Amino acid sequence: MGGGGEGASGPELSRDNMKGIVLALLSSGFIGASFIIKKKGLRKAAVASGVRAGVGGYSYLMEPLWWVGMITMIVGEVANFVAYAFAPAVLVTPLGALSIIVSAVLAHFILNERLHALGVLGCVMCIAGSVVIVIHAPQEQEITSVREIWNMATQPAFLLYVASVIVIVFVLVFYFSPLYGQSNVLIYTAICSLMGSLSVMSVKALGTSLKLTFEGTNQLIYPETWFFMLVVATCVLTQMNYLNKALDTFNTAIVSPIYYVMFTTLTILASVIMFKDWSGQSPGSIISEICGLIVVLSGTILLHVTKDYERIPQSRSVWPLFLSN
Repeated sequence: MGGGGEGASGPELSRDNMKGIVLALLSSGFIGASFIIKKKGLRKAAVASGVRAGVGGYSYLMEPLWWVGMITMIVGEVANFVAYAFAPAVLVTPLGALSIIVSAVLAHFILNERLHALGVLGCVMCIAGSVVIVIHAPQEQEITSVREIWNMATQPAFLLYVASVIVIVFVLVFYFSPLYGQSNVLIYTAICSLMGSLSVMSVKALGTSLKLTFEGTNQLIYPETWFFMLVVATCVLTQMNYLNKALDTFNTAIVSPIYYVMFTTLTILASVIMFKDWSGQSPGSIISEICGLIVVLSGTILLHVTKDYERIPQSRSVWPLFLSN
């Protein structure tokens, strides 16, 4: 593995980056399908019990179809988990755009959430932007101990980011969620995305620790490894809870792209702060990655705005929070 070299400087990607790419693509396929399966399960559970997950119901836990979706998502998350052990977050996270394409196409055929011509263009943009990111992505840093990652996680800049995320999440959960959670899609998705950025950093730390352990350098003897595991569990459980609320309350066509845009942006920001992914790269490569990311994000937004909005109640828009006093 290179020590922060440029992905565009050589004729081909490193073996570790290639493994990360393949795993990330497989992960996106499973996760994209899980959105649709879980949504179907949530609908069935709501019809059977009369209480939706968006208003606090948990009857979906008794619905087999929801568990099929959950297992599909777990498979995708495991592949994603392993991908972060081989490739930097700046490379792995944007490839999640494929999950938006998968969910948009399946929603068109299964949930009757129509995908129009401009939505297809959005899919093409997501793919094109992802290719640009792959071409210019940095190589994975060579890490020999979980304590190296711990030092990165406890640097002042990243601690400031963590503190900011915790404060914002608490405000969203205890103030904005009760008031606007049912009418503004940004509330639930922001909570998922903020916690997701921390979970990815911990997943990468934990995945690297396990990778080193399997290679013969035991990292399970260090308390830092177990701390990262605790953070992963806490963040993932919070994400799943609020993602269920978002999926049950709003159209999948809204939830998937907005969640992806926020999650990707915050995760890359966290990774650049903690792992210094852009250190050693030329300005040209960094600009290319940013442009690729913008194309991907624009594609997801295009997918979002071209979906079938007649099926979405007018009160469930993105804007009430900003228009209210």
